[in-house]
Amino acid sequence: MVDDWYGEASATFGDRLAGAREAAGLSQEDLATQLGVRLETLQAWEEDVLEPRANRLQMLSGMLNVTLMWLLTGSGEGLDGPPEQGEDAKAERALVREIREVRSGLEDLDVRLARLEKRLVAGES
Repeated sequence: MVDDWYGEASATFGDRLAGAREAAGLSQEDLATQLGVRLETLQAWEEDVLEPRANRLQMLSGMLNVTLMWLLTGSGEGLDGPPEQGEDAKAERALVREIREVRSGLEDLDVRLARLEKRLVAGES
């Protein structure tokens, strides 16, 4: 049994990135789209062929709810072990996906509301 599953001696950056992505319930395609990078780029990061730039690292840590230090070294706030594969984990991932969908819908409504307010202030009807 591995005590430090994602530690520097046990895992690479790509391993930690893939694990955090899976724990967040995201496919490679989903994460690449959210980051604004090509799927091939994300795959190269997870395979340790390429490394992301600093701005993408910061985005990754925020989106995957792990610290930047954990992504880079395995130390700090991150995953303790491999993502759960049971029914509870699937249900949690489904809830996270639904929350993200609702959040996205709210963001769209916020943009629409701002446009309407702008028109109202400008005197349009």
